[in-house]
Amino acid sequence: MINITPSSKQPVRHAWTMDRLIYERSILLGMAIDSTTANTYTSATNSYLAFCKLHQLPIDPTPETLSYYITFQSSHINPKSVASYLAGICSNLEPFFPEIRSNRAAALVKRTLKGALRRHGQPTKRKAPLTAAMLLSISNALLPSRDHDDMLFISMLNTGFPGLLRLGELTVSDSPTLRDFRKVVLRNSLSWVGNDYEFLLPAHKADTTFEGNRVHIAQIIGAPDPQPIMKQYLSSRDRLFPLHPQLWLRANGCSPTRSWFLQRLRQYCPSEIAGQSIRAGGATALAEAGAPADLIRGAGRWSSNAFERYIRKNVIVLHALILGRALHYSQA
Repeated sequence: MINITPSSKQPVRHAWTMDRLIYERSILLGMAIDSTTANTYTSATNSYLAFCKLHQLPIDPTPETLSYYITFQSSHINPKSVASYLAGICSNLEPFFPEIRSNRAAALVKRTLKGALRRHGQPTKRKAPLTAAMLLSISNALLPSRDHDDMLFISMLNTGFPGLLRLGELTVSDSPTLRDFRKVVLRNSLSWVGNDYEFLLPAHKADTTFEGNRVHIAQIIGAPDPQPIMKQYLSSRDRLFPLHPQLWLRANGCSPTRSWFLQRLRQYCPSEIAGQSIRAGGATALAEAGAPADLIRGAGRWSSNAFERYIRKNVIVLHALILGRALHYSQA
């Protein structure tokens, strides 16, 4: 038996009942992944269970069963999506089948997936980046408006573009069950920094501890100046909702949802422009301005070189990245 040494001073704490330990642990296990990710993982697991039921196979995820699942599913959806599905299946079924991850790494499974990519693989279709010219056109069209939602929309656009923000960092989910107030940007976190402004992004996709990041918003050459647009919006927002904590608020007092924002965006942009176009466009604009790759990665809070897929392959962007020109912001 191991005893606590006399010199070790431990704070006095009351013992929990086993029921409470189980309850509290279940909460932590439920929060191990983000709610939106958990929703996606559940969908993937359901597809696997439906496959097993349809083909009268045991749900035990052996390498052979996983290989059959890949074979069947890849004929219906993109094999790249099947690979993502496997991650969700492993996460949800691991408590019941501890060997599932080693089975996922089996040669049979990997080779089946590789073959599916060769046979059924399709090029990834990404939305086009929002350009500074598009942003300028939308802003000029809505700047004279005194409608609060118009001011909100162009302020979000002109913040997300230079801030390399994801749509989910500007809006809330359409599903109330997936909303998390800890991710909402607060009004009192915004501060003015010379001709720029910044605010606290309390959480993002790669931030599991909710440490947050200060997002600095500065004008990119060729794009509108975001500061006067933000000031115009804040004047309306603070007049209508002086006691509400959220930075982004619609005229009805609710936080803007993803669908609301996309509906407004479609009024001014072609179909190839979507939510991810804002982040892609900002990264592309920074590259065209000569920003080094490390600066773009840091500004967009990327932990890897995944940001490079947002930078569209064209001569101007490649030339800027190769030469590593200094970043150019327009001076007020």
